[in-house]
Amino acid sequence: MTHHGVVIVGAGFGGLGLAIRLRQAGIDDYVILERTGNLGGTWSRNTYPGAACDVPSSLYSYSFAPNPGWRRKYGRQQEILDYLRRTAESHGVVEHLRLRTEVLDAVFDEDGRRWRITTNSGELSADILVSAVGAFAEAAVPDIAGLSTFRGTRFHTLHWDHAHDLSGERVAVIGTGATAVQVVPEIREVARELLVFQRTPPWIVPRMDRTIGGVERMAYRALPLLQRLARGGWYATIESFGLPGFVSTKFRHPFEILGRLQLLRQVPDPELRARLTPDYMIGCKRAIFSDDYYPALCQDNVTLVTEGITEIRPHAIVTGDRAEHRVDTIVFATGFTATPGLLDRVKGVDGRTIGDVYRERPQSYLGTAYSGFPNLFTVLGPFGAAGNQSAIFMIESQLTYIVDAVRRMRDSGYRRVEVRPEVQQAFVAEVHERSAGGTWLGGGCTSYYTNGAGMNAGLYPNWSFEYRRRTRRFDVENYEVSR
Repeated sequence: MTHHGVVIVGAGFGGLGLAIRLRQAGIDDYVILERTGNLGGTWSRNTYPGAACDVPSSLYSYSFAPNPGWRRKYGRQQEILDYLRRTAESHGVVEHLRLRTEVLDAVFDEDGRRWRITTNSGELSADILVSAVGAFAEAAVPDIAGLSTFRGTRFHTLHWDHAHDLSGERVAVIGTGATAVQVVPEIREVARELLVFQRTPPWIVPRMDRTIGGVERMAYRALPLLQRLARGGWYATIESFGLPGFVSTKFRHPFEILGRLQLLRQVPDPELRARLTPDYMIGCKRAIFSDDYYPALCQDNVTLVTEGITEIRPHAIVTGDRAEHRVDTIVFATGFTATPGLLDRVKGVDGRTIGDVYRERPQSYLGTAYSGFPNLFTVLGPFGAAGNQSAIFMIESQLTYIVDAVRRMRDSGYRRVEVRPEVQQAFVAEVHERSAGGTWLGGGCTSYYTNGAGMNAGLYPNWSFEYRRRTRRFDVENYEVSR
C-alpha cells in the first residue's frame, strides 16, 4: 500500500491551491486524486454556453499567482480553466496529480494513526486527508411527473450536450438561477422559440462586464500594483454585500434599489417587470450579476412562464393553468445538490461519516476541521464558505491554515490532531448566533443558505477578513494532539 504524507481529493481551485502552497512550504510528499479526466474542478465540468464567473477576474484568482492577461472583466469558463492549467504546470504540481481516481472509502486507523483510503484504482494511506471536492458537484434535476416519457432531448447544464444543435428548435429552460441567467441569452440567439420556466425571480444587479484591452493588460504586467489595487477595490465592493446578509436586514435597501433600477431600465413592459420582481429581500439568495438576462427575456422569441410545472408529456411541458407548452428540448438549469459529497465516504473514529453528522445538523470548526475525524481537513466545508465574497479568498485562508497544520505536525512530531468537541460546539453556536439578524435567514425565501429547520446550512456569518485573521495560523491549543 502506497503511503503519502498528505492526500488531497479534488483538483479544482482548492486542491490545486493546496498542492502549490505545500510545495512552496517545502512539503512534496503529497498526491492529488481527481475522479474526472481533467483538472479544473467546476471549470472543467461546466461547459454550457455563456459559462463564466460572477466575480471579477482580478479577484477570482490566486493572490500568489496573479494573471495580468485576463481578457474580460469576468472570466469565461475556458479562460479560467486555462489559467488553472497554466498555474498548476508552472508550479510543478501536475506530476502529483492522479486523474480518473475516485475515492470509494476512507477509514481512520487509530492504531496506525493514519487514513486508509480505497479508490477505484487501488488502496493508499495518508497521515493527513484533505477533501477539496466542493459541495456542488452533482446536478440537481427535479422529480417531475412524466419526465421519463419525454421524447425530445433533455439534459442538465452540468452535462451540456454539445453534439445537439438547438438551432430552429423550441427550447425550454427550467430554472432562473445563476446558470440560467448566463445560458438564456446564449440559447435565445439560436433557438426558434425559448420558454423560460420561472418559479422564483432572482435579484439581478448590473454586471458591467467588458473586454480588457491590450493597453490595460500591458499596464498590469508592467505595474502589478495596479492589478492589486483593482483586486482590493473589488474585494471591498463585494464584501459590502455582507451588510444585509448577516449584519441587519435594514442594510438591504441600497442594494434593492440597484436591482429595481436595473429591472426598470431593462424591462419596459410593466406586466413582465412585475413577474420578474422578487418578493423577498436581496441577499436571501445570492444576488446575480448580469447585463443581458433581462434584455433577452424582452425578445420576441422568448416567453417567461411563471405557472408551476405539473407534468411533462412526450412532447410538452404542462403547467398549473393546464396549458401545454410544446418543446423539442428541455434544458435543466436547476442548480446543484448541496451535499457533503466525498464526506459520505469518510468514516471517523466512531464509524460515522461526516455526511451522517451533516444531515443531523451542520458541524465543523472553521469549515475545515471536525471533532471525531482526526487528521482530516476540508476546503469550503460547512461554515467555511462566504455568501458575500469570492470563494478564492476563503479558500486561500483555509489553505494557510491547513499548510500550517501540516507543518506543525511534521515539526512537532504530532501523529494525531483532532479539534476539541467543546471548541467545535462553541464555534457552531457562534455561527448560529451571528446568523440571526440578516437576510440569509430572515429574507423571506428558501435557498441553499438554510437547512430544513431554517438554520444556517454552511455560510460563515462574518466578514471574510475576520475569517482570515482566525485562520492565519493553526491554533494547536484548540486540538487534542498526540505523538
